[in-house]
Amino acid sequence: MISKKFRLTERQTKKVLQKWKPFFSYWIVLNHIRNNLDYNRFSIVIWAKSVNNNVCRNFFRRRFFDFIKINNFFEWWKDYVFVIKKQTKLDKSDKKSIFSFDKDLDFLLNKVK
Repeated sequence: MISKKFRLTERQTKKVLQKWKPFFSYWIVLNHIRNNLDYNRFSIVIWAKSVNNNVCRNFFRRRFFDFIKINNFFEWWKDYVFVIKKQTKLDKSDKKSIFSFDKDLDFLLNKVK
C-alpha cells in the first residue's frame, strides 16, 4: 500500500471525475488532472456491481495500490482516478480476471507516459 498522502480522498476523487481527461482500456477508465503538489496522488473506484463482496473489492484495491507503488514513474504531478467499468466482473479466485486487471493497468500507465 502507498501512504495516505499519495491517495485521494472521496471529495478530491469527485473533483477529478468532474474535470476529467480520460484514457480508456477495455475494463478501466483513467481520469487525471494536474495538481500543485510535488507528488502524484491516486484513487480507484470499484463499483459494487463489479465485485461479489468487500473481500474481493479490497483484494483488487490493494493490488492496485501495490502496482502503483512499484510503477510510480510519472514526470508531471497529477491526480489520477482509475474507474472500473460497471459491466466488468472482478473475481479474486479467477486468474484470468486478475491478469486482465493488471494488463489494463499497465496499458493505461504506459498510455499516460
